Amino acid sequence: MTNNILEMRGITKTFPGVKALSNVTIEVERGEVHAICGENGAGKSTLMKVLSGVYPHGTYDGDIVFENETVEFKDLTDSEAKGIVIIHQELALSPYLSIAENIFLNNELKGRGGLIDWNKTNFEASKLLARVGLRENPTTKIMDIGVGKQQLVEIAKALSKEVKLLILDEPTAALNDEDSDHLLDLILHLKGQGITSIIISHKLNEIKKVADSVTVIRDGKTIETIAKQEVTEDRIIKDMVGRDLEHRYPDHTPNLGDELLRVEDWTAHHPQDTSRVVVDNVNLHVRAGEIVGIAGLMGAGRTEFAMSLFGQSYGSRISGKVFLRGKEIKTRTVSEAIEHGIAYATEDRKTYGLNLIEDIKRNISMASLKKLERFGLVHDNEEYKIATEFKNSMNIKAPNVLVKTGKLSGGNQQKVVLSKWIYSDPDVLILDEPTRGIDVGAKYEIYTIINKLAAQGKGVIVISSELPELLGICDRVYAISEGRITGELPIAEATPESMLKLMTMEKPR
Repeated sequence: MTNNILEMRGITKTFPGVKALSNVTIEVERGEVHAICGENGAGKSTLMKVLSGVYPHGTYDGDIVFENETVEFKDLTDSEAKGIVIIHQELALSPYLSIAENIFLNNELKGRGGLIDWNKTNFEASKLLARVGLRENPTTKIMDIGVGKQQLVEIAKALSKEVKLLILDEPTAALNDEDSDHLLDLILHLKGQGITSIIISHKLNEIKKVADSVTVIRDGKTIETIAKQEVTEDRIIKDMVGRDLEHRYPDHTPNLGDELLRVEDWTAHHPQDTSRVVVDNVNLHVRAGEIVGIAGLMGAGRTEFAMSLFGQSYGSRISGKVFLRGKEIKTRTVSEAIEHGIAYATEDRKTYGLNLIEDIKRNISMASLKKLERFGLVHDNEEYKIATEFKNSMNIKAPNVLVKTGKLSGGNQQKVVLSKWIYSDPDVLILDEPTRGIDVGAKYEIYTIINKLAAQGKGVIVISSELPELLGICDRVYAISEGRITGELPIAEATPESMLKLMTMEKPR
């Protein structure tokens, strides 16, 4: 008898026209943290949906052995009854219910007469919140706490079901560094209590911190399982993409032209609290063919600056001047900004960047419908042709452009967002967290696209939380802190240390 809590043997899962999993085998030891890595679309989440009963027995081939017993789950309730709980990347919490109500949803604590015992519910919820290190009143509504705390509520909910195997699908994708560290520490703490975890993540530094072993999946197949002492980033990357990535970032030789964009004395106040300055007298410029980075810690004002510049999408009492090729322009509305050749790809592509229930074709064309207009109507054939050209040139992985964007992986969704703005033919593209939530291979493709845009003479502004990314792809980097530009360095002089010093510079009091 092995010490394995889980074995998945020869798992094959087919969707119409696509083999998502092909003979995947994975073994997880009791009490370990087991990471699963792979590019977006490799089959990681599909495998976990098979395990948890989202895809029920009979819809796949292969065997699942849990605690030395072959199991056949019909649904999530079945797997949870055995102690397997999955927390999806898209959190399944009701925003209008309290923390306690969410923890015990469909698992209510009842008293006399079959009524919910609210005192017991809140008391037990408090104990579970203490276990996950969340100091919140259990009667607080989910909508009133941040994403990091919501993730902890999901784990408390799992603990209420006497979880034995906890599956976390990209658990830190939407978290800041502090919340991510807290969550990873909690996973290790739960390991000390005997809870086995499977973590799906593309963040290799996090995997190295918590994982005892790593299984890499590529194109729906198991590549290898690596023990903790043998894990290196280069080895995982090679397994994930099928080749060595000697350089994380493509070669880039800038060919700089004249000044393209200049922003002077740009100031924006908070949209509700109009006395609070969130963008404070920002001055910056971008030359044709230049990739300029904006680095800052969470809450520094990076996104607020970009959105206030792009059609005043954020903020109040906005002031300052914008010049394009030396001529002052107005960007008071999104339409006005687009007409003047400024595009902004949001950090939240699923909420603001895409219409997930629309197809690739319409998402690519939506910012430029006037270019496809014939007698007041959109020319469908031309729209299809243009979208197909972008699908091919951007390597968007989909059968055709009629696929709904909500069905695409994160990397392919980001390529659709970029296609939309490239089709609008801007002079300046502002890319806010362009590689957030996507894997190493897709990141490289995005960097290559950014290089091509610069080579065409566009000005590209990249906002990123990943300093190595900015130092790897940019020609020049600005640092922002408390809404102010605190420094500007050419890439040859920018180091993680010099940038962090600027990013943490406080405003004179």
